[in-house]
Amino acid sequence: MFDEALIRRLRAARHIAALTGAGISAESGLPTFREPQTGLWARYRPEDLATPEAFARDPELVWRWYEWRRSLVAAAEPNAAHHALVRIETLVPRFTLVTQNVDGLHERAGSRSVIELHGRIQRTKCSRDGRLVEAWDDDGAVPPRCPSCGAALRPDVVWFGEALPPGVLERAADAASECDVLFVIGTSGVVYPAAGLVPLARRAGAAVVVINTAAPDAPPGPDEWHLTGPAAKLLPALVEQVWPDEGR
Repeated sequence: MFDEALIRRLRAARHIAALTGAGISAESGLPTFREPQTGLWARYRPEDLATPEAFARDPELVWRWYEWRRSLVAAAEPNAAHHALVRIETLVPRFTLVTQNVDGLHERAGSRSVIELHGRIQRTKCSRDGRLVEAWDDDGAVPPRCPSCGAALRPDVVWFGEALPPGVLERAADAASECDVLFVIGTSGVVYPAAGLVPLARRAGAAVVVINTAAPDAPPGPDEWHLTGPAAKLLPALVEQVWPDEGR
């Protein structure tokens, strides 16, 4: 089913890295960030809510929007692609998973070596000093208040115009520069800074395997494979062909 040269590259790999985006979570039923919103939120653009300016202007609106998004995440389950990545992690000496997603589905599936570029929606932090907050007094305030300083709490995600968490891009770049194979799954790979990981891997001599439901705009280059279709179907099939008798 898959190219024999790709099978050989994967079998020989000592370090496999993966970059995942919204497409892998969409296969678990989570709408992508760019999709039109529904219900009470249909008249808002996500780009107008996921900013520090929006939170400063109307923190209650932004908090309630994230409560709605958290409810969608809570109802979703990891799919076969998430589980296939967990299996790869058990089959190679080194595996690094870099995700642009904030839903935590990779960890729920069992992935251990995960670099979260954009944070995680289930976590909450103080809007003043950034410290993570696990519990607070439920006095009806929306957003709730930091128990240490009284500032408004906010989701621990990276909003438009904000820097990535300290160190995460450096760790992701190290993985891309040191891997033998880089999977790019469910992402266009054109939005920076994550998009910069692909040329890093190419320059280091890694094979690049793109799995996306959208067909590529250009034919693949040397040591590059484009697999078009659902990741939840293609990735488990690929893993089964590369490592048919291992990891069971």
